[in-house]
Amino acid sequence: MENIALADPAAHLSIWALFMQAGWVVKLVMIGLLGASIWTWAIIIDKLVAYSRMKLALNRFEQVFWSGQSLEDLYRTLADRKTTGMGAIFVAAMREWKKSFEKGAKSPLALQTRIDKAMDLALTREMERLEGRLGFLATTGSAAPFIGLFGTVIGIMTSFQAIAASKNTSLSVVAPGIAEALLATAIGLLAAIPAVIAYNKLSSDANKLGVRMEGFSDEFSAILSRQIDEKVAQKA
Repeated sequence: MENIALADPAAHLSIWALFMQAGWVVKLVMIGLLGASIWTWAIIIDKLVAYSRMKLALNRFEQVFWSGQSLEDLYRTLADRKTTGMGAIFVAAMREWKKSFEKGAKSPLALQTRIDKAMDLALTREMERLEGRLGFLATTGSAAPFIGLFGTVIGIMTSFQAIAASKNTSLSVVAPGIAEALLATAIGLLAAIPAVIAYNKLSSDANKLGVRMEGFSDEFSAILSRQIDEKVAQKA
């Protein structure tokens, strides 16, 4: 009989048993944190794949752009396609360029300003797409430990109430309640740690991609500025 009595507390300390024994508030906290953890990993995997594709797209575009192909031919190739990254910036600039000259642009300075604004808007849209849902990782990383701690506090309060009602402070009575309360904190950390690490890495990767696209935008703006000056000189 003593062996059976000693085995019972351990049987009640499995993770599933602790979850089932927890109060409804603690259960809601655990379920919410598990859902946040699953969504966090989904975002991480999606962003890693998206950033890898973006890097390949930037490399391919730079190779084609600097290969000596004419801007008109490259624009005709990309105009009817769904472009991203540098391709989207290039198409936005060339579209504004062609519209302005078709309507007979008279002010080179105004044309340059419009082209720069078109490229800035395209760059902003690309950065918004790259940084989308990263805010959820930051929120999860900062809030999940405190949400788990909230569940732990509620669980410990419930355990103390049960101890007071039973008037029994033996370890076999105290341990299950404390363990199920601490499980909420453990799940909170399980959600928070990957979210913080991934947010820092993905934010850094997004910034690097943004710097590359911004650098291309500046270079292409200089190229178009020279061509505008040449067209103005020819007209003069």
